[in-house]
Amino acid sequence: MPVSQFPGARNWGYDGTYPYAVQASYGGPAGLKGFVDACHRHGMSAVLDVVYNHFGPEGSYAGEFGPYFTDKYHTPWGRAMNFDGPYSDEVRRFFIGNALQWFREYHFDALRLDALHAIIDTSAYPFLSQLVDETQAESKRQDRPLYLIGESDLNDPRLIKTREYGGMGLHAQWNDDYHHALHTLLTGEATGYYSDFGSIQHLGQALLGGYVYNGQYSAYRQRSHGAPAEGVSPDHFVVFAQNHDQVGNRLAGERLTSLVSDDALRLAAACVILGPSIPLLFLGEEYGETAPFPYFVSHSDAKLIEAVRHGRREEFAAFQWQGEVPDPQDARTFLTAKLNWAARHSERGATMLDYYAALISLRRTLPVLKHGVTQVEGPDETGSTLLLRRAHEDSEAILALNLAETDRSISTSLSPGTWSRKVESSDECWGGPGSATPEHIHSTGTTALHLRSLSAILLSKD
Repeated sequence: MPVSQFPGARNWGYDGTYPYAVQASYGGPAGLKGFVDACHRHGMSAVLDVVYNHFGPEGSYAGEFGPYFTDKYHTPWGRAMNFDGPYSDEVRRFFIGNALQWFREYHFDALRLDALHAIIDTSAYPFLSQLVDETQAESKRQDRPLYLIGESDLNDPRLIKTREYGGMGLHAQWNDDYHHALHTLLTGEATGYYSDFGSIQHLGQALLGGYVYNGQYSAYRQRSHGAPAEGVSPDHFVVFAQNHDQVGNRLAGERLTSLVSDDALRLAAACVILGPSIPLLFLGEEYGETAPFPYFVSHSDAKLIEAVRHGRREEFAAFQWQGEVPDPQDARTFLTAKLNWAARHSERGATMLDYYAALISLRRTLPVLKHGVTQVEGPDETGSTLLLRRAHEDSEAILALNLAETDRSISTSLSPGTWSRKVESSDECWGGPGSATPEHIHSTGTTALHLRSLSAILLSKD
């Protein structure tokens, strides 16, 4: 999440007012550099969230010193940035210089670009295309890969298509459709933007690696939405069962852990990690953290504080959630968001962590999961099961999913030979009711699979 300087001591980071400065209460420039260096020493890349679509509502004076804003467009957070009007060359230079700073001075490996749907730019050479070009040039100078990952709710494949296919060339983008498709099936929620989802076919489409809404009518938006992502491989999409927005923008900031059973949590993890797209885990998800993650701020202007409180209540109206919205300004709201490390070391937490580690290990070591061609089959006649098929050279794999709260038996084609059960989410070793599938299946062409309720099984044949 963003770390640019904002007024106060605690904030999600999207109210930053000085993009080049690092939040002092978080540790300042030295602390951030030390953090990134520590990541690299442990073999991890570091990705920073940056906000180029607005300045925070308090303490921002950029508009007093240059034409950073335009009145042609508006964003949900106020005045839009001037990326295509008079004197916009210098505005672009300001933000591109900021992106290059994170790569050059702090050694970040990638940037997550916040809310690109709020960057409106009608120029022939859009700001985002220029940012991609300058990032690629910087990557060559540093002789290491540097990545740009977009967040957008437009379902516009031009963001991630290469320039030769009329795109802007971002390396990946977050796929909210994937989250919504999975969340509605696991929770049964059907209000707000979840009203557009709820069919297992939606999850199948998302698992293929793309948008669920790619041009069809969206009842929530009351218009057609999106475009097909043809020719875009699944690894251009970042998928998740939880993230800061989808948790924090609930009335009480409940995690998925508080909404569904552990069986459903393990099923969700298998969907995200063993699919063809890039998996993203929310902090603490890997051991089943139960602490909420509500929205929090520490503004000083009384009118702004009340406006934030009012805005949160308005935002939740469409979801029909019951209860009081936690006060974003109250320090106690922030304190509830802190991770419960004791849960990580409990028997349940340790078992869940081992399960996530096993899934990640399979993703990293099973070649067919790295290169396989994907095909989704289903649902069955009950409308509750899906099969995700992968193939690479002589290897095959099937991820079988049962979204029902009852056991299911399905008959499916398995090429002749011996198939191995790599992982089953219902296995007793993960805290489940027990496996329903033998460790090895000797197939002659068709096999009956027994799936526990809310479970996932990965089978492979080498």
